[in-house]
Amino acid sequence: MCHLFNWDISSWRLGWPKIPGLPFAPLGIALAVAACILPIWAILLFRREGTEVSPASPTNQKLVISGPYQFTRNPMYLGLVILTLGIAVWAGTWPMMIVPFAVFATANWVHIPFEEAKMRRQFGACYDDYLSRVRRWV
Repeated sequence: MCHLFNWDISSWRLGWPKIPGLPFAPLGIALAVAACILPIWAILLFRREGTEVSPASPTNQKLVISGPYQFTRNPMYLGLVILTLGIAVWAGTWPMMIVPFAVFATANWVHIPFEEAKMRRQFGACYDDYLSRVRRWV
């Protein structure tokens, strides 16, 4: 029988070593779906507040600190890390487990410092006050 969509992506492993107990498609799919909640919530909030989603945009006019920003300073990056973790669990191979760590490292040590410096220049003490109250989590 021909399947249009193969829920078991372990067949994509290319001979990569499998993690014992994985792949576990239900958990991987659940993580991947749940990962979309934070970024979508953040984007909708930015649109409602009338400001830009891109932190590098010169037209950002408002510091958004409600919604997911009450819990994490970087909901979009956190969602991306969770998404890559879900895909890795779904695939169930050791090389795929490197991806969430690589995404985390790139976000945490490349993108976030740049964005935080821009936010500090643009919003000053208001941004520093926000930083003192919210965990970073990515």
